[in-house]
Amino acid sequence: MNRFQFVDDHQQRYGVKRLCRILGVARSSFYHWRATAAARAARAAVDAELADRIRTIHATHDGTYGVPRITAELREGGEPVNHKRVARVMRSIGLQGLRLRRRCRTTIADPAAAKAPDLIGRDFTAAAPNQRYVGDITYLPVGDRGFLYLATVLDLHSRRLAGYAIAEHMRAELVIDALAAAQRTRGSLDGAIMHTDHGAQYTSKAFAAACATAGVRQSMSPVGSCRQRRRRVVQRHLQTRDAARPTRVHRRTRSTSDHVPMAAPLQHHPPPLPPQPPIPNRLRAHHNNTNYTRASRINPVSKIRG
Repeated sequence: MNRFQFVDDHQQRYGVKRLCRILGVARSSFYHWRATAAARAARAAVDAELADRIRTIHATHDGTYGVPRITAELREGGEPVNHKRVARVMRSIGLQGLRLRRRCRTTIADPAAAKAPDLIGRDFTAAAPNQRYVGDITYLPVGDRGFLYLATVLDLHSRRLAGYAIAEHMRAELVIDALAAAQRTRGSLDGAIMHTDHGAQYTSKAFAAACATAGVRQSMSPVGSCRQRRRRVVQRHLQTRDAARPTRVHRRTRSTSDHVPMAAPLQHHPPPLPPQPPIPNRLRAHHNNTNYTRASRINPVSKIRG
């Protein structure tokens, strides 16, 4: 219980002064708390209305929206609210967004496996469909059951998902099923390039045999290629996480067909300084002289006239 509330409930029997001394609170603080009771009640009523709108938004998006996106939704609906207030109200009603705190390592290289050469050369574009593909594995947390593993095959021309496979394991069969799904979607993958990382699934003999059967040439980027990693992570984020939750809407992400090419790093150039007014001839000699006092710096004309 609030100490001020305790004093207010028992002040008739024991007195305010005695209760405040025993509880270690100032009497002025108690009187201020009692004077602002109406304002606190009004704010609590407004917070209750805000909590109802937060519950509606949170339920609409399957409990995945957290403080930043709920704040954006409220502002788009005409509610000028601060994100700190949204966080406080969500804590009070026991709501939170989806947090993928657990991490799972999906790229485990096999040192003894043979590596395919890099046939793309960091050029993650394609002149036509069904020429170049990028494959990768990601994981999807499923409640308390652990993870499901998703293997994807993306076309570098259209940036569309050509094939995928989901399983409870990360064996070579997972990426082989994804390649087979892409082959069924496209009809034929003969002559296409399949670019992947050095994961043991992609360097396995079973996947190499599946690529040879489909007429696909394997390609692998060098170890530590951040550009290749960025391309696969961005495409995977836009297509796999939202594909697992069909009702979830991202307002700040584009569809996979609206590809934005990777831009060069931004370079900051300071704005040019505004032109300075010319110094009058009668002040130029005084301006060039550095041996003048503080008073002359404040009013240089006074020194010349003096």
